[in-house]
Amino acid sequence: MALTASLPARAQGVASPLADIRQRGHLKVAVYNDFAPWSLKGKGIDVELAEALGKQLKLTAQVVGYTADEDMDDDLRNMVWKGHYLGTAPSDVMMHVPVDSYLQGKNDKVKIFGPYHLETVAVARVQRIGQIRGSAATALEVFTREKIGVEGRSLADAFLLGVLSGRLRENVVHFGSIAAAVEKLKAGDLAAVMGPRSEIEAALGKDSRFVVEVVQMPELKINSWPLGMAVKADEGELADALADALHALQKDGTVAAIFARHGVTYVQPTL
Repeated sequence: MALTASLPARAQGVASPLADIRQRGHLKVAVYNDFAPWSLKGKGIDVELAEALGKQLKLTAQVVGYTADEDMDDDLRNMVWKGHYLGTAPSDVMMHVPVDSYLQGKNDKVKIFGPYHLETVAVARVQRIGQIRGSAATALEVFTREKIGVEGRSLADAFLLGVLSGRLRENVVHFGSIAAAVEKLKAGDLAAVMGPRSEIEAALGKDSRFVVEVVQMPELKINSWPLGMAVKADEGELADALADALHALQKDGTVAAIFARHGVTYVQPTL
């Protein structure tokens, strides 16, 4: 048997995934479809960040939208390591992946890395003290009397339905998206909306009638999580290159500027 037969393909002169990407000249980046302010109709924070990462690597970013599946495990399979059973091929890198040791532990076919934003759970509420006294982000008793909107099947939804022994259930109103809930808040049909701060801020825009507060209650076990990227498990070289590019973009203010353009408060993770 020839010695080369027992060597890894890359040791035999086969190009690495990063070399292949550089050869073709573009980086294929997966984002979620219909997910404002992150990615919607070719625009959004994740889209702009993907383009900036590509430019930093002297590549063109080819942004590809995917529809969210049942859970993050399915999304990682569809977007990163295998592709969708209907025929959609995976991308080189996926945006908007929670950088979480538990998620990484049960998805050994991917490498999760590069935290670029710390997402938090927040409450948007009416400014007028007469309607809601104190902070709705630290005291929920008011929602035994007032309506609060959430996106269905979300962290905020599960929390509100179970907190205070279920006493808020009748006043929790479910929507298909945070944007839809915020529209009802603006119309005066709700007293507040709970959900990811980024989505709430983007949907509110510059409407000064409302205040947004980060939820800080011991009953909410998870109130923040870092968002990062994912590549195939054996593509460490690509992950390192992207992580270096991200660091440079954070250092020169590019990442913060992208968030500011979309009206979202940027919080750099400390991982």
